[in-house]
Amino acid sequence: MVSLVSLWLPILLSSILVFIVSSMIHTMLQYHKNDFKKLPGEDGIMNALRNFNIPPGDYIIPSAGSAKAMKDPEFIEKAEKGPVAFITVMQNGIPKMGKELTLWFVYILVVNFFAAYITSHALSADAHYLSVFRFIGATAFMGYSFALWQSYIWYKRSFGYAIKTTIDGLIYALLTAGVFGWLW
Repeated sequence: MVSLVSLWLPILLSSILVFIVSSMIHTMLQYHKNDFKKLPGEDGIMNALRNFNIPPGDYIIPSAGSAKAMKDPEFIEKAEKGPVAFITVMQNGIPKMGKELTLWFVYILVVNFFAAYITSHALSADAHYLSVFRFIGATAFMGYSFALWQSYIWYKRSFGYAIKTTIDGLIYALLTAGVFGWLW
């Protein structure tokens, strides 16, 4: 077993590296630029929704409210008539990325901390690079990628989005594994 305290440097360095690479993926490569499509009649829909002053949050339309209410003929008619949508309403204005980037970095630290925790209990201090790489890489990959598939399964995010974010997670996991293997 390896002391988790002794792994602070690979946790921190791999987190910084993943943060930088993820920023490059989203700003330079731009293969995520079509993750969200423009809604037809955007201006009209925005004007119509503006009148309701919807507070920030997650919504579903139509909303049954309960499993029993999903059998109600009125609800069934609404659902069949459509549109059926999951909607996330955010605060008005241009998004400020400071909070999101900070939370993203904290998330990276948490994933890398747990990858280090699991690996520190599985391998000894003299473990070979490839053993460390495999444990850290597999654990980090799970942390960066697996939960994203829930959005595809339950909230109908596109299959392409799920694949692209899984590829991102694989890149992040490989970078994390490389740093840990190097500094183990």
